[in-house]
Amino acid sequence: MNLYELSEIVDKRFSHGESVPENIIQAVKNIVSEGGFVGMAQINPMAGNVEYNAKKIAKYIKYASQIGLDLVVFPELALMGYPIEDTIDRHPIIVEENIKWLKGLAKITVGTTALVGFVEPRKQDAEGKKFYNSVAILRDGEICGIVRKSLLPNYSEFNDYRYIEPSPIVGVQPADTLGSFDKDTVKSCSKIFDKYGISICEDCWNNKEFFDKNLYEKDPIDELSKENPEIFINCSASPTRAKKEQLKHNMLSFVAKKYKTPIVYVNQVGAIDNSSFDGSSRVFDKNGKLIARAKSFEEQFLIVNPTQGIGKIYPLTRGLDKSLTEQKVFTLEYESDLERTYKTIIQGIRDYFNKCGFKRAVLGLSGGLDSTVCAVLLADAIGAENVFGVSMPSHITSKESKSDAEQLARNLGINFTEAPIRSMIDTTTACLNDLFKTVETKWDGRYKTSFTPDNIQARSRAMFLWGISNEFASCIPIATSDKSELYMGYATINGDMSGGFAPIADVPKTKLFAFARWMNVNREVKNAIPEAIILKKPGAELAIDPKTGKPLIAEDALMPYEFLDEIIWRVENKNEGYQDLLEKEFVYEKHNSVSKEQKIEWLDKFFRRMSTALYKWSILPPSVIVESRSINKYDYRQPITSGRINYKGVKDEHIKDVLAEL
Repeated sequence: MNLYELSEIVDKRFSHGESVPENIIQAVKNIVSEGGFVGMAQINPMAGNVEYNAKKIAKYIKYASQIGLDLVVFPELALMGYPIEDTIDRHPIIVEENIKWLKGLAKITVGTTALVGFVEPRKQDAEGKKFYNSVAILRDGEICGIVRKSLLPNYSEFNDYRYIEPSPIVGVQPADTLGSFDKDTVKSCSKIFDKYGISICEDCWNNKEFFDKNLYEKDPIDELSKENPEIFINCSASPTRAKKEQLKHNMLSFVAKKYKTPIVYVNQVGAIDNSSFDGSSRVFDKNGKLIARAKSFEEQFLIVNPTQGIGKIYPLTRGLDKSLTEQKVFTLEYESDLERTYKTIIQGIRDYFNKCGFKRAVLGLSGGLDSTVCAVLLADAIGAENVFGVSMPSHITSKESKSDAEQLARNLGINFTEAPIRSMIDTTTACLNDLFKTVETKWDGRYKTSFTPDNIQARSRAMFLWGISNEFASCIPIATSDKSELYMGYATINGDMSGGFAPIADVPKTKLFAFARWMNVNREVKNAIPEAIILKKPGAELAIDPKTGKPLIAEDALMPYEFLDEIIWRVENKNEGYQDLLEKEFVYEKHNSVSKEQKIEWLDKFFRRMSTALYKWSILPPSVIVESRSINKYDYRQPITSGRINYKGVKDEHIKDVLAEL
């Protein structure tokens, strides 16, 4: 067997908590004995659970020592988990714990060197933030050097600068700065390992030739290059996003080629709250050629030789290799990103449940696309036996919706029941009508058009789901809202927005249609989603359309989803505003007749409804970030009270007139 076949056996053994046979260890040892080999430990840490993470790290350090590896590299903040946010400030005991475990890990590094990410407390009298984001160099039982992160991202979901101090020094830190350790702990901190130029995540993302615009003045990689290292090493925790694979690949390749230096990039895998990390750790040779890439969305210990160009390239999720050359344009052809989307959400659900201690999920099955996709994802992530779908028909619910929901449940093998809510609606409506009469004696301004009956239905369903979750152990209800409808506020607070997790909150509706078809073809059980669900026009079945006498279609209340989703894409990815959008020709327009008046009406509706939906976004349950931009509160931060922004802009004449009046 070759090195990578042997490594597969090792990884499988480790994942099942089994010991590795001596003959396997010896076979790997024989291959790497010539030297120059590096172990890339792509692990899935648990935020704040230092002992759990330390055990995982120790397992691979011991293995690296057994086979005689020169070096084993772990991701950014591997000992603490990334992101850790304010936990380190509120609970300093876990910072102390991470230092104790780091010292313990140092003692088991015999015959190998380990790079382990940890939170380093600063000297108590030092100005600035309390901590550094650091990597410890462990060798032969000692902590023999420390590298600190210099560039701290403060955009998207990143919030490093809130609690971490940027390092003014690039590379290994001088001993007199090490306030966390006594002199006997760190034995040497001068120019060790001239062979390695070590950086942490964002530190390699600021090349002034690669990026059109730089966020920071410093380029740590450029500074490291002046020490003439043989290999660049980057310990990273970089979440996956749409189109990010293209950027990451090209950027790392550019850096390696520019400095004629191989780069070893070790990335975290797993999900922590809203962030899902794909791993896909990789190595580029001195010419910028990809020579190794770890698996996506799986823990792996990948052995490479950066200077000799020895490694294995595991495939990306299907379609992403193609995306490395794609331009950033809006398209309804989502095929290249669907497997990545699937694995991102599956990992997000699975880790959220496992790391929080949940085991079961309950959700409303309406027979519509959103709840259907959620049910499939949950069944695949936590097991069909742990999912309970509840059909809750009202007087408006069609027979087709009920039968579609039941058929889906049978196809997936999930638990299912029907719980009609008509009596609850009738009782609640009667009570509210009596209450409204009383309120009218004190207040005027009652709405001419009421959405109360619609919301009563949605909230009645949520009450059933929360009741089940409260009654049965380790169970949470699922919020099934999608990105398109959340942008438009087309979701009910304490209704379909209510739950403990929102799997598809960052997936637009047009992508959900493509996603459903993709899952029908690519899951082990084919065609689990009834074709009728994919073909039907989306609608919440909460109200009757007076024009047709049938349940209201969502697009009639909003606008065509293809048009809506392009607005969202352009706002998020191109930073285009109202006037920009008015002047652009949409993909939808190329294939459909759209008047200027109609376009204005849709754009007005979008910005008006988006501004009033801000408060809904703020109370959305945790969700996985999937797209390049999201409305997840960790990613997109806008004051709720900014809803009266003039999205159309203001003309000079208007300013003049207003000032004149004042």
